[in-house]
Amino acid sequence: MHISDQQALSAFRAQIDDLDREIVALIARRAAIVARLVEVKHDDEAVRSTARVEQVIDRVRALAVAQGLDPDIVEPTYRALITALTEFQHRHLAERAARGPAQAPGGHRDHDL
Repeated sequence: MHISDQQALSAFRAQIDDLDREIVALIARRAAIVARLVEVKHDDEAVRSTARVEQVIDRVRALAVAQGLDPDIVEPTYRALITALTEFQHRHLAERAARGPAQAPGGHRDHDL
């Protein structure tokens, strides 16, 4: 590989590294919202929503097409993200159940709301 090719490769990798930082920051924001969302869910059934998953997949596939990106790249990425965040929600609910009913604002327990 020539020096100029190596420099170009390094420059492209640096751009990808920058994008990865942005992508991880966005995933962290999404995960933070999911962490707040799971606080209002009371059981595993509330976490499972096949219709919502498919709605998200349809939306991100359309967004990919609008960006000129093959939606078959975006779909498995989002399915993996949704699966990981769904598993997070299940773990959170299991941990909360193991602790017992939490005191909710206003003096009510979770199951009383």
